[in-house]
Amino acid sequence: MADTKQAETATPQATLKSAERRTAKLAKQIGAFAGKHGGAEGQLAYLGQKGTRIVLVGDDGAWGDLVAPTYDVARAATERAGITVHEDFDGEFAAKVETGPYEWSRMAGLQIGGPANPSSGKP
Repeated sequence: MADTKQAETATPQATLKSAERRTAKLAKQIGAFAGKHGGAEGQLAYLGQKGTRIVLVGDDGAWGDLVAPTYDVARAATERAGITVHEDFDGEFAAKVETGPYEWSRMAGLQIGGPANPSSGKP
């Protein structure tokens, strides 16, 4: 008779090692962003089952983001990278973000002359 017992997908140790590797990789990416942009600050945004978004804003106004599998991994990565993490993306922190023509056209869409929305059927 065949064994119908299901194997566990990951042991607690394997899960912990995976989280540690992901934390180290994210911390390295955050550090590289900070180095390229004269420093950086961040904000963590919970995305549900998809994980946690790490929004980064460089001292030069550049911005980007990364996604961590969990909030704990995101928090650990930002701590390891040594950046300041804000509770909210507002006020002085949000004012540091510099946007260019690309971002404005993507945000504005059809409202103020951005690119046409191909799904609208309008030119």
